[in-house]
Amino acid sequence: MQTAPSNSNVVTGFPPVAKGQLSLGQSLVVSIHDVSTITRPVVERMLADLEGEGVPVTSLLVIPDHHHGGRIDQDPDFVSWMASCVKRGHESVLHGFYHLRPSTSGDGMATRLITRSYTAGEGEFYDLSFEEASRLLRLGKDALKACGIYSAGFIAPAWLLGREAARAVKEEGFEYTTLIGSIIDCREGRKFPSRSLVYSVRAPWRRSVSLLWNEMLFKRLKESPLMRLGLHPPDWEHPAIRSHILTLIRAATVDRRVTTYRDWLDLWRTSVHEGELPR
Repeated sequence: MQTAPSNSNVVTGFPPVAKGQLSLGQSLVVSIHDVSTITRPVVERMLADLEGEGVPVTSLLVIPDHHHGGRIDQDPDFVSWMASCVKRGHESVLHGFYHLRPSTSGDGMATRLITRSYTAGEGEFYDLSFEEASRLLRLGKDALKACGIYSAGFIAPAWLLGREAARAVKEEGFEYTTLIGSIIDCREGRKFPSRSLVYSVRAPWRRSVSLLWNEMLFKRLKESPLMRLGLHPPDWEHPAIRSHILTLIRAATVDRRVTTYRDWLDLWRTSVHEGELPR
């Protein structure tokens, strides 16, 4: 499962924006998770399909060394491709470092459920110490910098961000992070509630449930000022999932502004401080 369940270890300590304080019209952010040297060929197909459906820009969640399978800053072809994506308006977002959480014999039942069953061992920032989280964040920033890439945001693998890791994200100067149910402005300490659509495809029953759940969630979020759609490369391996995603995107782009997390956050800050609707 690639989503983060509610858990006391996950950061929730920012005050929400008061209801009615802000309206941004209607926007859509499509994020592609797990962008790396390993997944690049699939991501290229995803971007082509999305652009064909009216999504010219996305937030690309980049893993510097995906499962220790190859560093982005040591792959010239990846560096060149990523630079071209950013030049076209896509946003780069740091997404962990290895995207992998080593399991330990001391993990309790709740931790095993969240970090193994729900996320297949990929909750890298779920329970890191402040020091270790800071170290990985600095390594990630250095890898992106070596590629000529800047990341305003950090999004933890599977949206599992522990309290100490969240503190490290803020101390390392990232402007924002997201959880499955919200966007957090690290600079100003505000939280915007916004549930992300996301698919789980690791088993047939998960795919069936995902189709039903996201259809229902899409309808429920119809009037929401921000719609978020989180995609993963394995989604494109399943025709029914890919077709459903593109169908939802066609419906959403009829009356929604397509943007990135960074650009949406800039509009949000303007609205909060000036009391005006961004145009």
